Amino acid sequence: MSAITGIYHLQQQPLDPGLGRHLMQELQRYPADESRSWEDSGVYFGCHAQWITPESLNETLPFYDAKRRLAITADAIIDNREELFGQLQVPYEDRTTIPDSLLILLAYAKWGEQTPVHLVGDFAFMIWDEHRRILFGARDFSGNRTLYFHRSGGLFSFCTVIHPLLGMPGADRKLNEQWTSEFLAIQVRTDVTDGFSTVYQAIEQLPPAHSISVSGERITFSRYCTLQAPRTLRLGSNAEYEEAFREIFGQAVRDRLRTHLAAGANLSGGLDSGSVVSFAAGELRRRGKPLHTFSSYPVDGFTDFNIGRRVADERPYIRETIKHVGNIEPSFLNFPERSFYTELDEWLDILEMPYKFIENSYWLKGIFEQAQQQGIGVLLSGQRGNWSVSWGPALDYQAKLIRDFRWIAFYHENKQYNRTMQADRRKVLQIVGRKAFPSLAALLPAGKTEPLPELINPGFARRTEVQQRLRAFQLDRPPSAQTIYDIRRNHFEQPNIWNVNGTVATKLSLKYRVWDRDPTNDLRVIRFCLSVPEGQYVQNGVDRSLIRRAMKGMLPDEVRMNRKRRGVQGADGVYRMIPHWATFQNELREMIKDPQTSSYLNSAELAGCLERIGSEPAPNLMFSTDFRLLTRGLVFHRFLRRLS
Repeated sequence: MSAITGIYHLQQQPLDPGLGRHLMQELQRYPADESRSWEDSGVYFGCHAQWITPESLNETLPFYDAKRRLAITADAIIDNREELFGQLQVPYEDRTTIPDSLLILLAYAKWGEQTPVHLVGDFAFMIWDEHRRILFGARDFSGNRTLYFHRSGGLFSFCTVIHPLLGMPGADRKLNEQWTSEFLAIQVRTDVTDGFSTVYQAIEQLPPAHSISVSGERITFSRYCTLQAPRTLRLGSNAEYEEAFREIFGQAVRDRLRTHLAAGANLSGGLDSGSVVSFAAGELRRRGKPLHTFSSYPVDGFTDFNIGRRVADERPYIRETIKHVGNIEPSFLNFPERSFYTELDEWLDILEMPYKFIENSYWLKGIFEQAQQQGIGVLLSGQRGNWSVSWGPALDYQAKLIRDFRWIAFYHENKQYNRTMQADRRKVLQIVGRKAFPSLAALLPAGKTEPLPELINPGFARRTEVQQRLRAFQLDRPPSAQTIYDIRRNHFEQPNIWNVNGTVATKLSLKYRVWDRDPTNDLRVIRFCLSVPEGQYVQNGVDRSLIRRAMKGMLPDEVRMNRKRRGVQGADGVYRMIPHWATFQNELREMIKDPQTSSYLNSAELAGCLERIGSEPAPNLMFSTDFRLLTRGLVFHRFLRRLS
């Protein structure tokens, strides 16, 4: 709920008082309810606080506990408060008022450096243990809150955002070429594999699921959480799995509604956000409050191009959810004057680094602005739902049954799928066969495809040896060369994959004073979902079976059982750029010719991309590889110019 910062003198010498003031002054660009600082010999803590939860009202941060000789500054909302109350023996009369920062401090007094293992929520914090002369901190398991640091000249300084640290002694704006090479070489939305690095050579970050200890001149890191499949949950019937799902997911939603402000939610036409909204609206009805929803739709005049089973305008499904669930005050937004191009510079200001989520940028930012205007404190989302609550790919499951030699089960699932989807049996078998053995399928003539153009300059790639690093994380291969189960396992085991989402969530929350909260990313929910047998997720040919069954009566069947149409947001991105198309193309030509940019970007490939997209803004360019590379290159080009 805050931007936190601090300095620790590695030789525990007195600090220059101007350094702490500099850090806090740099945070003044963000709205805050209060700004405070605390210092001791060789230690400085600051907090630019945004009061979001009821317990945070008038919370003192940084806070020094004289009895325990512990100081804390924290950016945190803890969700498993009830569990912690019992474990920490918090008196009943204090449980409704104790702030999350004090709860973390009590946890540290009990568990020390094992504290983050016991926390569920979104957090980044630093604790000064005066007795042990140790600075200790941690970041939540998926990195929903950021924590950067800089070390030089005998000082260790940290902050929620990057720009204050660039003014510290020894820091500069030199580009980190290792980070840059990975960012440009990775073709999916993951930014980099090295969770410690940032775009600046002088600035590091604490990776998700890690803690840090600083004692004297010794700095150590520890990964405290690795998400792997737990023991398989064995229940007696479908109904028991459905009830268990509703219980744990409902709790995650309720915990994320904790705010003294209004509560909101992103709402698309799909299962994930619809399920979040259904639980949230029901809970708020019991509290006598409405749920505010925010839904984006295409700009007027845009007509869907051929995007298969995808639909750009999800309003018919959204309206069905609103009507069925009730207790919702909806906002339908299309931001007609905006495009990725108009918002590019402001996104670079917000994120402090290049980014890849071009098609979502204008409406995502617009929704946060609208939420701020409506006094929203928490904005629920379901971003991780595809990998947790709504897991269950039907054809991939059939492929898994083949790999496991479960022929009877495969025959049943394949037959039911073809019948319910009215699918061509031969085409389905071809798809399933390739999914069953993706590495072999890629070797077959029919499986060969032309290599995708690359954004990174080949010479820069060789010099930084980026492909060797990506190979260790299996990011040198296209997703089609892996099974979806391998991709899901990596998604949870490798913390770098989710880091970019936390970066966006943290920095949007600071700018707009609205916290993104995702129940589908709750640690308890994910562990439950990983324990559920695969046969619960796909049944009788139906994908995402568990959530479809569990939400019966809570979502309209038009949404709950919709298997043929899925929403795709941002499809009108090129159409929105018609007024700026000539300017956009001229800037691309300048980018390709720019000698500094060309030392990082593959100018020859980008010139080919520019030629292929042509001079007319055809709407179907939005999801083409050529347009994706050009726009990502342009974002990097703009960022590079800022450094100069």
